[in-house]
Amino acid sequence: MGLRKDTRRAVKLAKDIMWSRRAQRSLTVKLAERPPLPPHRFRVGVYFADGKVNLYQLRQWYAPLAQLAEQHPVLVLSRASGAALALLEESPLPVAYVRRVADLEQVIAEQDLHVIFYVNQNAKNFQMMRYGRRWHVFINHGESDKMYMTTNQFKAYDYALIAGDAARARLEKVLWDYDFDKRAIPIGRPQADHYLDDAALPYTPDDREVVLYAPTWEGDRGAAAYGSIASHGVTLVEGLLATGRHRVIYRPHPRSGVVDHEYGAANRAIIVAIEAANAADPSAQHVFDNGPNLGWQLAAADVAIVDISAMVYDRLAAGKPLLITSPVNPEAQIDESGYLQACEWLEATDAAAMVARVDDVAHDAGALARLGVWVERYFGDTTPGVATSRFHAAIDHLMAEWQRFAVLHAADGDVDERDVHAAAIDDEEIEA
Repeated sequence: MGLRKDTRRAVKLAKDIMWSRRAQRSLTVKLAERPPLPPHRFRVGVYFADGKVNLYQLRQWYAPLAQLAEQHPVLVLSRASGAALALLEESPLPVAYVRRVADLEQVIAEQDLHVIFYVNQNAKNFQMMRYGRRWHVFINHGESDKMYMTTNQFKAYDYALIAGDAARARLEKVLWDYDFDKRAIPIGRPQADHYLDDAALPYTPDDREVVLYAPTWEGDRGAAAYGSIASHGVTLVEGLLATGRHRVIYRPHPRSGVVDHEYGAANRAIIVAIEAANAADPSAQHVFDNGPNLGWQLAAADVAIVDISAMVYDRLAAGKPLLITSPVNPEAQIDESGYLQACEWLEATDAAAMVARVDDVAHDAGALARLGVWVERYFGDTTPGVATSRFHAAIDHLMAEWQRFAVLHAADGDVDERDVHAAAIDDEEIEA
């Protein structure tokens, strides 16, 4: 058993090395084809030290950052070849590939980066944070009640852009001697202002009520068994398809069924049921959605049904009716310290009861009022455009603070920002 495991690891490592080398060659060609970045143009940098697998953390910021760049030019700084190659192909923002510390220092010397954004807590963030005379700002890649959202690493940054009151209350429990009024700036979720950007709906809107069902996968252990496809999904979707009053958007997690065969079979059963319903009534236009873009679904749906996952908070930011499936596995851990203490639960039951529950949540004044309280607590005012305005105002404030301190320290003279250990660090990175 141990030998087979070691063999699989060796094969995977060899494949990873080969892929990395191919990506590096492709990246070299692509970089050679593009003109150099204009000097002294960019004021905001987005530092991303992760590989391609974690690009989802940056992708959700594309639209807000592209809009910000109209006022404060933004440059993405990518440390990994695979991520840089993907970014050059898809990013709406200019990209600098800075694999070596020496490359990073060259960009710092050639640009006037006053503010640096970080979307995660990669250890390599500290290779960028060593450079002073600029603000280092943690902007995160989502809002939730997970432990990740209360890390003491927040203190490492000059500022943090947080979603709202819930985030501050969460942090106040663990960050001692931290100036929240100065360093934690609430902005809401500007991504929600772009949910419908350039989105052509895959159906023609009519009087049907649109229900988004976006379950997660089955999980690899009981404590994380939040997936509802097998327990709720088939009965729920078949019930909604039968009413003639609903349009279903089904967006399952791409890993659905990788652990549990029955879970995968239930997923396929829902897809087949949607196909059959559309064949029987083409005007229904139910949707099986496995596309790469997430946003329009959250904004377009009249009601959303999700499992315990990041989708809870993505939908909450839209400020519209939301149901969360109640896990049937008794081992599933539920943190009820935040929104989950007062959310609208959907129990696994018969189709009629679940459809009735969907209708109740969509139209019940009490449920909508409770939802509004939690939306305000997590994201503040979700009126379209408000979060974007708060985001821009926060950056304007940081730019003004940068100018104020630049005047205060005008007589300090230049500072040599080169890392004397950069060559050794670069060698380590080449070996890695």
